[in-house]
Amino acid sequence: MSLQDKLDAFKADFKAGKAPYFAPPEIHPVMERATAELIASGQAERALKAGGKAPAFTLPDPDGKPVSSAALLEKGPLVISFYRGVWCPYCNLELQALQEALPAFAAHGASLVAISPQNAVNSRKSVRTNKLGFPILSDARNDVADAFGLRFALPDYLIELYKTLKNDLPAFNGDPGWTLPMPARYVVGTDGTILYSEVNPDYTRRPEPSDMLAALREARTQAV
Repeated sequence: MSLQDKLDAFKADFKAGKAPYFAPPEIHPVMERATAELIASGQAERALKAGGKAPAFTLPDPDGKPVSSAALLEKGPLVISFYRGVWCPYCNLELQALQEALPAFAAHGASLVAISPQNAVNSRKSVRTNKLGFPILSDARNDVADAFGLRFALPDYLIELYKTLKNDLPAFNGDPGWTLPMPARYVVGTDGTILYSEVNPDYTRRPEPSDMLAALREARTQAV
């Protein structure tokens, strides 16, 4: 089953109010309105695209160790996944799919990191919950996401809904701001050039990990 098939199956169960979330029907139009408005804003089209240069960054892993994109790129191409947090079931399904694809990335000499605004405690939970073998990095205030053009502020009505659902982003992220990154996937070549980008303001839609393999093959060819 493809990643998108798994996401679609989860979404159908979620909208049907099934376990474990038992989502009430009145929340779905609110969430769908926020997604539609983010799509209509055109922000995804303004985010960094293939052919551009990826901003350099250094972010802490769950143990507080700094991880540098420059250091990773010295070893080979870099796959970057921006995600919302461990509280997002769609993100967890994506992380699991990336973990399954990790050997294919490694075969092309690539490193993989996932970036979210959540604090170290929740990043460790991401690693445990999804049995990950790659770094989860904490992007406080979504500053790196902003450099890629991905950070957006939640509308007030969605903040109120999240509060009723006890989805306390300031507590998850250790930041009073209610911002998130649009889910995004990048492949960056060793010279810092973005070879692949996929940005989707609809968080229920994610590209397949295999979609990046052509870019990784290109990166490997360029490095020879």
